[in-house]
Amino acid sequence: MDRVLETIKTRRSIRAYKPDMVEKELIDKVIEAGTYAATGRGNQSPIIIAVTNREVRDKLSKMNGKIMGTDTDPFYGAPVVLIVLADKTKNTYLYDGSLVMGNMMLEAHNLGLGSCWIHRAKEEFESEEGKEILKSLGITGDYEGIGHCVLGYIKGDAPEAAPRKEDYVYYID
Repeated sequence: MDRVLETIKTRRSIRAYKPDMVEKELIDKVIEAGTYAATGRGNQSPIIIAVTNREVRDKLSKMNGKIMGTDTDPFYGAPVVLIVLADKTKNTYLYDGSLVMGNMMLEAHNLGLGSCWIHRAKEEFESEEGKEILKSLGITGDYEGIGHCVLGYIKGDAPEAAPRKEDYVYYID
């Protein structure tokens, strides 16, 4: 089977991680894959914030959990959080950021890492706490949080893919 298709077919969302930090070299490869995602008109509207600092990671987890209405870790123990935001002034920003997320999750799987798309980045970075984080990094502009790509080494077994539904595709010949 084609290597890319095999990666796509076997990647699953992982919801249990070992506490071990992922090597920077692997994180950088995942990020690089994100930077090569297709974007509308080549505008490259997304940005990626790589969080490996445990204190900041835990702060984001608490913020995300509060929005979700839980006090559990919505990042499933993953030690790395890659936050994708995109410039809302670009027409395709939401799609652009989503493609970045997809590329990063595929490359994580390709490298033997687990990943999962965690929502609520929009609400996090609309909050005063989120705006302060952006300001502290010197990020200005009209950015919206698209998602968190959590990364880490898988704890346990990865789930199997569910069968594809029968009415997924319609052809017009």
